[in-house]
Amino acid sequence: MKKAVLFDRDDTLIEDRVYLNDPEDIHYLKNVFPAVKSLADAGFEIFVVTNQSGVAKGIVEVKNINEIHRRIKDEFKSHGVEIKDFFYAPYSTKTKHYYRKPQPGMLNEAVVKHGLDPAQCWMVGDRMTDVEAGHRAGMKSIFFNLHEREREDAFTDPEYETNELSNVARFILEHS
Repeated sequence: MKKAVLFDRDDTLIEDRVYLNDPEDIHYLKNVFPAVKSLADAGFEIFVVTNQSGVAKGIVEVKNINEIHRRIKDEFKSHGVEIKDFFYAPYSTKTKHYYRKPQPGMLNEAVVKHGLDPAQCWMVGDRMTDVEAGHRAGMKSIFFNLHEREREDAFTDPEYETNELSNVARFILEHS
């Protein structure tokens, strides 16, 4: 079974544009490419798991999500990183759908589809719902606290918290 790092998308790999629907409006976070490349070079498979409630609200079109993900995949590839797969939950924030984080549905699908070992996997995201989804899927989690958000007491603490992607990579490499 394989090891992997599963990343949230918005404010973890790219800037959160609030319901990103325009493929021309992708802006990557500082240091994202070298940080993710160091993980891929160490043998971690890379995945993206993202809640996309804008679809349910009629603000974001599925064809645009697919194009955004294709462009992200191509840009990472140009930096020597293969993103193995993208998973997204197009469900309303009002639902507790199994695929919408903090539920572990997308992560569990990645595990089954790609033969991942959850005990060797990390979930990285900018919300405590990302951290919780990782824990519920049997993974370790990092809270990428880019905007100094408060931790939500309802969720289990992350293994690590930082606001620098280079620190995310370093911590995973040191603790795997």
